[in-house]
Amino acid sequence: MLIGFDADDTLWHSEVYFQAAHAEFERIVGGYVDLADARVHDALLSTEKRNVKLFGYGAKGMTLSLIETALAITGQQLSGADVQRLLDLGKSILTHPVELLPGIEEAVAAVAQQHQLVLITKGDLFHQEAKIRQCALRDYFSRIEIVSEKDQATYQRLFVEFGVTPQQFLMVGNSLKSDIEPVLRLGGFGVHVPYAVTWALEAEHGLDSNHPRLATATHASEIPAAIARVIG
Repeated sequence: MLIGFDADDTLWHSEVYFQAAHAEFERIVGGYVDLADARVHDALLSTEKRNVKLFGYGAKGMTLSLIETALAITGQQLSGADVQRLLDLGKSILTHPVELLPGIEEAVAAVAQQHQLVLITKGDLFHQEAKIRQCALRDYFSRIEIVSEKDQATYQRLFVEFGVTPQQFLMVGNSLKSDIEPVLRLGGFGVHVPYAVTWALEAEHGLDSNHPRLATATHASEIPAAIARVIG
C-alpha cells in the first residue's frame, strides 16, 4: 500500500498562523469601519474564494485578498502604512519557522517501516519547498508533490505517475475536502486527522463520516493503527 501524507496542518502547524493574520486584519480594518456593519469576515471569505482561482492557495494569495478586501471595505481609504502592515502579515507567515505537530515524526517513522510514503501538498511552490527543507521528515518520503489543487483529476494523474491503482493508495490528511474525499471517490482509502481549526473553504465536503474506507485518528500517535484498521 502506498501511503500519502498531506503537509499543512497534518505534519506541521499552518492554519493557526492564517487565523492570527485574519484577526490582525480585522483590527486594522476596525480602525476605519464598524466591523459588524461591514461584515468583514464574510467579505474576506468571499474575496478569498474568488481569488483562489487566480492566485492559488497560500500566504501570498491571502495577503492580496487582505489588501483587496480592506480597500473595498474602507472605500479606498486604507493608508499606505496599513497596506504595509497587511504585507507584513503575509511575510510573517512565509518566514515563520516550521513547527511539527506533536507526535507526528514518530507516527511517520512508524508508518514508513511498513509502507512506502509520498508527500502531497498544495499551496505556494516556494513556501512549500522552504517548509519541506526545514522539517525533519524529508527523508521518509520517496517522492514529494506540490500541486495547485487536490481534486480527483490531480489524484488520478498522480496514481498514474506513482504506478498504483486507487485501491493501492491511502491518503492521510486533515482536510476531508482536499485530502480524503477525492481519494475515496476514486476508490482509495483515507485517514482523517482533524486539526484544531479549519479554513472555511476547506470545510465544504460531501463525505459520510461512516464511510467504510475512512478512519479517523484524533492524534498523530493514532495514525499507524488507523491505517492498519482501514486497510485491513
